[in-house]
Amino acid sequence: MTQKIKFKEMLSHKKAGILIPLFCIYSKKSFGIADFQDLKLLIDWVKLTGHSILQLLPMNEMGPVFCPYDALSSFALEPVYISLRDLPMPKDKSLKRQIDNLKKNFPLDNGNCDYTVKEEKLRILKEVFLMQGQEEPQGLLRFREENDYWLYGFSLFKALKIRYNGLPWYDWPKEYKERDRESLENFRRDNIEEVRFQEWVQWQLFEQFKDAKEYAGEKGICLKGDLPILVSRDSSDVWEHPEFFKLGLAAGAPPDMYCALGQRWGMPTYDWGKIEESGYAYLKEKLKYAGNFYDILRIDHVVGLFRIWSIPYNEPLENKGLNGFFDPGDESLWGPHGRKILQFMIDNCDMFLCAEDLGIIPLICTETLRDLGIPGNDVQRWVKDWNIRHDFLNKEEYRFLAVTMLSTHDTTNWAAWWENEAGTVDEALFIRKCSDHRAIGFERMRERLFNPALSRHGRLRWRDEIDSVDKLLDELSCAGSLPREHLCDFVGLWKDSFHEKEKLWMLLALPGVMREKCTPEAMQAILRFVLGVNSVFCINNIFDWLYPSGIIKKDAYAYRINTPGTVSRANWSLRVPMPLEDLLKHQVTSDIRTMVSASGRK
Repeated sequence: MTQKIKFKEMLSHKKAGILIPLFCIYSKKSFGIADFQDLKLLIDWVKLTGHSILQLLPMNEMGPVFCPYDALSSFALEPVYISLRDLPMPKDKSLKRQIDNLKKNFPLDNGNCDYTVKEEKLRILKEVFLMQGQEEPQGLLRFREENDYWLYGFSLFKALKIRYNGLPWYDWPKEYKERDRESLENFRRDNIEEVRFQEWVQWQLFEQFKDAKEYAGEKGICLKGDLPILVSRDSSDVWEHPEFFKLGLAAGAPPDMYCALGQRWGMPTYDWGKIEESGYAYLKEKLKYAGNFYDILRIDHVVGLFRIWSIPYNEPLENKGLNGFFDPGDESLWGPHGRKILQFMIDNCDMFLCAEDLGIIPLICTETLRDLGIPGNDVQRWVKDWNIRHDFLNKEEYRFLAVTMLSTHDTTNWAAWWENEAGTVDEALFIRKCSDHRAIGFERMRERLFNPALSRHGRLRWRDEIDSVDKLLDELSCAGSLPREHLCDFVGLWKDSFHEKEKLWMLLALPGVMREKCTPEAMQAILRFVLGVNSVFCINNIFDWLYPSGIIKKDAYAYRINTPGTVSRANWSLRVPMPLEDLLKHQVTSDIRTMVSASGRK
């Protein structure tokens, strides 16, 4: 059965949603970071803005770099989001003082959240747990029984990780690394208090998240979750089921026009043959658990289910994704491989599936998603006629079966793109293209082809004078030393990006000459445009929505959720500079509702 049949109602009317990572918001009652009580307040705000979908980033427990897409488990939830307000709290003055100190020690009015609050929250949680007594609640017993597939191994994994000071499992003593049964049973018995604590924390998270999901349902809001295609090498999944993973490989993405060396994510790729031999139990259990919390599920990097860019694990890190290969290597296998997995997912969950299909996507992936009724992603800045017009598509040209957006968690917000990236090419890519043609010197070409005043953040902006292919080739051909037919890749870059801003300005019917700065009027125009496209879903990042309101006062480029290929405290910690209580009363809330309502979306 396809989703067109299974979820006919979901596709019957165009819908509007908003992407808000939970760590990006907070309330006046938050303890250092947002929690599941704040999620309810966020749902109230989403309802007030006229949206019907709230999209979250993955909520799985994160590792030491706090990346939601490099999780310690495909199942376990992140303890930092637990609401201390919702716990069965003993009447203990010392405990109350510790909780109050969280607000003092982790102020909410700075630009980024501080994940070290997790250690403090866990320390308080441990005290609450120990004060509960020996008798285990029926709800916990039931939770343990219903989630035995992953909870038993995860709680043991976490206890071992604490015992060995956070070392990855592959650096543990041999008996634990290789999962010697007797050694693990002895360790579990000797550390049963820590094991039970980990189970209790996950039970509390389960109850709180499920309660928030029910609250969203009462408000008519669908929660959209995110299923990362991969999991951390140092995860309970890989430790418990190494046979499901190809540990000699690291997943990534091939080089493209935006990442000259490609990307290396580091997570191991799947051995789908072994997963299939098990009846896809691992995948089925992941979907079952996610179904407790979400109505809609985003499949991250869906093309990886067809074929995934695989990099030998021992490849030098500085090469990123440059020396990888597609697995499976036989292109004729890609279609059947991806279709089988996606069909299994449709048949084995009650969530509506969407797919992230950005990047270099083979036609068979696009066709399969369409056949199965799974919407892909359309990011407005990349939705173009790349072959003939080299220009942005009109509203009616967007595909219906898609989730359209202005930006993603991995890109700049739209205002930052407009000011720094539109009309540019990637500098690293252009350097590589020049090195492929030794007669072309990059330094000379940068001076002759690009405007230094408008080239920043690793992007090169074309000079207005290079306004034709002939002028570009005249500069590149180096006085006749290179035949023009050898310069097609440079021509493609120019056609795709030259005067990109001017073209979009015209499409939006903005008055006057094109402006370099993203004005509130330009931002409102692009929001109206994207709400009006043909796609069934339109889900925009909260920072795109807030830009015209004046709430965002810094350079738009600073408001980025993640910069791929980097490890930084700025990643995955960006915070809206206003508590939810104030946002609920702000004029921007009414303005958003007016625009969504005018679009006809629900």
